[in-house]
Amino acid sequence: MVEESRYEDSGAPVINPSTLLARVIVRQIVEAGITDVVISPGSRNAPLSIAFHQASVKGLIKLHVRIDERTAAFFALGIAKASGRPVPIVCTSGTAVANYHPAVLEASHTNLPLLVLTADRPASLRKTGANQTTEQARIFGKAVRYFADVSGSVYPMELPLNSLQSGPVHLNIQFEEPLIGDKSDNWLNDLTISSPKIFDRKTPGTFYTKSTRGVLVIGHDRGGLSVDAVRDFADALGWPVIAEDPLTFESAISHASVFLTSRAVADDLAPHTVVVIGRTTLSRSINALIKMARKEIVIDPRMATVDSDRMANQKFLQLPKVEVQPADSEYAEKWQKYSQRAAKMVSDISQWSEALIAREIGAAIPTGTSLFISSSRPIRDLEGFASARTGVETFANRGLAGIDGNISTALGIASKRKETIAVLGDLGFLHDLTGLIHNEDINLKILVINNDGGGIFSTLSQRGVAGFEEVFGTPHGKDLAAIASAIGVPAKTISTQAELKSELAAPIKGVSVVVITAPDREANADFLKKVYSQVDSM
Repeated sequence: MVEESRYEDSGAPVINPSTLLARVIVRQIVEAGITDVVISPGSRNAPLSIAFHQASVKGLIKLHVRIDERTAAFFALGIAKASGRPVPIVCTSGTAVANYHPAVLEASHTNLPLLVLTADRPASLRKTGANQTTEQARIFGKAVRYFADVSGSVYPMELPLNSLQSGPVHLNIQFEEPLIGDKSDNWLNDLTISSPKIFDRKTPGTFYTKSTRGVLVIGHDRGGLSVDAVRDFADALGWPVIAEDPLTFESAISHASVFLTSRAVADDLAPHTVVVIGRTTLSRSINALIKMARKEIVIDPRMATVDSDRMANQKFLQLPKVEVQPADSEYAEKWQKYSQRAAKMVSDISQWSEALIAREIGAAIPTGTSLFISSSRPIRDLEGFASARTGVETFANRGLAGIDGNISTALGIASKRKETIAVLGDLGFLHDLTGLIHNEDINLKILVINNDGGGIFSTLSQRGVAGFEEVFGTPHGKDLAAIASAIGVPAKTISTQAELKSELAAPIKGVSVVVITAPDREANADFLKKVYSQVDSM
């Protein structure tokens, strides 16, 4: 309770150190050109919440509110992915802070600029038995690029916004009571708002090689490098391109992860040199091809932060200039030959399967649509069975490849785009149901591939071990459309190719869920084996 001495005769609270500190922070954030903030309700973070609300009323920043800190952080992650700008997240003290940790880790492993603002009790209350007080200082460890434990005595302060260039930043802010100040918004007058910060990324030297039998492998998130810059690099290199995201690079070799499962094909295509942009996290067949190369060159900004021990013959933090010999035309033709044969095999798939579902999504998703793809089977199936094309902006959480926070990340992306589709597995959908609780005008269609459990494990070495269904398969037996409807989200269930094509062609208005009933997990794994077995005889 606020002490009586903190009030004027009128009964209105006067200005106080916590309010002043919050206003200093919010003013700098607005002036830096940051456009969005995600807040979760709480008492200790009241000074920041009120200050951000005042800024939003004046149209200086867009305020997003999420009741669950875990989903709030992943929603902010989606905004950062789609906008390229830092996004502050604001929460109260205690377990609220810990719920940010999964998204902070994902941001760390993708160098995304989350500005984590956690409210705290004064340091004098730590280890004294005070309610909702724990050790929040450095709670995220090495996952953040900068940390400060801020008290009212240190303002005016300058926010470490430059540190966001390489990942998340954490400010743990001690707020003394009283937490509520005057109602004036004059502190937002006379702001000087900057253009969004564009971090300087200089080209670090030149990549030179005499090799003419080389392959360029592009990881799904491109190490955070822009699509246009990577396209220009690929064009300058002139080598066959394998892209974990085939919907962004039309020149990529389609279905490489499928036909490289054949050892005979992989041996025939073994490169002398391979250039890897980002990280390859999806298919064993592509990673095996990389290991066959005599020389590996890696281009990834994360080697300066979280992947500093990564090995390669040559390493670049940014895209270098290219000086190479003309590519071996016969070698390039071999890649095209195998790709065309695999494309014929994929196009002949008529059995209702997760491979067919991925093929149809890749082909039918309208140009101009943004696409978020969940980890586990969906992203691997799209890599293998979707044909290379352009016109689709794709996103995924591949920093740590978790299935948590996928609904929220997709919603954050969709909040910055006209129309977005998300492809999730059933467990990923259930994992983040609270992400569906929101009150914003967002256009997102969520396609849930439902095989009643962890389908990826049926394709891994765990298959067949004692207790497999109980500890790996984890069938849930739930009606996912009914669950979404119970939350108030329009939902339906489909189970045919024609229905899927119809859903992909339909306009996207508001948030909706389409549950795609997939075949039995074991049957799907057997079907994949059958497809891969056909590669040797292509």
